[in-house]
Amino acid sequence: MALRSRRVYDDVEDEDGQRVLVERLWPRGMKKGDPRIGIWLKDVAPSTELRKEFHTRGDYRDFVKAYRKELRDNPAPLEELRRIVRENTTVTLVYSAKDTEHNSATVLRDLLA
Repeated sequence: MALRSRRVYDDVEDEDGQRVLVERLWPRGMKKGDPRIGIWLKDVAPSTELRKEFHTRGDYRDFVKAYRKELRDNPAPLEELRRIVRENTTVTLVYSAKDTEHNSATVLRDLLA
């Protein structure tokens, strides 16, 4: 099993396998059915409140702690993502953030690895 993360705006690569959008909001400028999306699991994304707080304060460590707590408190969406990972050879978590190192997809990737 290979687990990757990439920006949703990046071109699809053969190595991507099943792409899973892990954002609560639909990415700007993307149309429904765009092959760069794959499956949309918006409920595994951070809450709107947490996302706004992270964008305001920008403290990644606090964001990671709070996001992991949200996932523990509501485990069903993470279990759905785990099922997708088990059923596919390669899964690419796609996100829309500009920061490629500090985003919710990297938290999920590290949690699932």
